[in-house]
Amino acid sequence: MNGFLTDLQLYGPGFVDAALTVFWLTIMTIIVSWICGLLAALGQRSKWRAIRLAAAFYIWFIRGTPSLIQVFIIYFGLPQIGIRLSPFTAGVLALGCNSGAYIAEIVRSGLSAIPPGQAESALALGFSPAATMRSIILPQVIRIILPSLTNEAISTLKNTSLLSAITVVELTLYAQTLIAMTFRPFDFYIAVALIYLVLTTMLTQLASWLERYYKMQS
Repeated sequence: MNGFLTDLQLYGPGFVDAALTVFWLTIMTIIVSWICGLLAALGQRSKWRAIRLAAAFYIWFIRGTPSLIQVFIIYFGLPQIGIRLSPFTAGVLALGCNSGAYIAEIVRSGLSAIPPGQAESALALGFSPAATMRSIILPQVIRIILPSLTNEAISTLKNTSLLSAITVVELTLYAQTLIAMTFRPFDFYIAVALIYLVLTTMLTQLASWLERYYKMQS
């Protein structure tokens, strides 16, 4: 018991800071991924062929290459063309673009589930295409795709561990630093797993609350 309290006192603040880093990484990445995903999903439905091809290429490339390689391209590759990003910013951009491709497919499937007659009726009533999408189509799509968005958000949270490879001091890198000093991999990897479990459970509970909320609104 004394050993546990000592560890908590010595390493607890560092784990809290690392968990907060994971939290902010996840929030920022989710925002970027939803922007990228929505743009790509709408781009696939564009009347302009060039936009459709660009959206299709983005989804094809991201889904067909490893996430870690995408992180390396953003962090190590962009400086070769004069674009230098901090590890945190590069990580958010890489993970956001990665998740955005999957969000795009989720949104596309949700849009396909909405009967075309709804958009046609809205346009006939004088709604603009943008107003139709914002006020009529997207609220229904969100209700349909919310469980899938939750799964993607959980994957995004866990993928933040990849950013230890570019020196972002999140939970994994902090644990590796402690292991190098103490030679106690079991203890600290278990601690990291438990913290991730708490974070993913909190995210799942939030998503469940949102699902109930939307059901009450419908």
